[in-house]
Amino acid sequence: MSPYSTVVVGTDGSSPSLHAVTRAAEVAGESAELVIVCAYYPNSRREVEHARDEMGQEAFQVVGSAPAEDSLRTAADHARSAGARAVGTVAVLGEPVESLIGAAERRSAELLVVGSRGLNTLKGRILGSVPSEISRRSESDVLVVRTAR
Repeated sequence: MSPYSTVVVGTDGSSPSLHAVTRAAEVAGESAELVIVCAYYPNSRREVEHARDEMGQEAFQVVGSAPAEDSLRTAADHARSAGARAVGTVAVLGEPVESLIGAAERRSAELLVVGSRGLNTLKGRILGSVPSEISRRSESDVLVVRTAR
């Protein structure tokens, strides 16, 4: 039985973020609601091309809304496979930190789960440090899942 009634976890569709979803699902188990959140921005064609030039295959993290829905479906499947019973998904237009904190507040979540992985300088400038900002600003408990070593 989970000590939490509502757990929120962020995903961007990447393999490391799915590791965080799996861990959140294990914590939520059969007794807590698990809410999976994916933040996204609509982008112009020029912005999408620039992101692809700069970030290659990692560009999906910062562009488009369709990838958010796909990411959420995949993450929900992972969560159920890891033992979460009550799984909800939310695609949020906005940046990750505000989106995750807002979702946690709206759902009165007691735990917010985020993945942490090393980013090179360019990706770090573009994506920022979501885990450190979440840890600093969240009203709920925060679990930072180490997703890369």
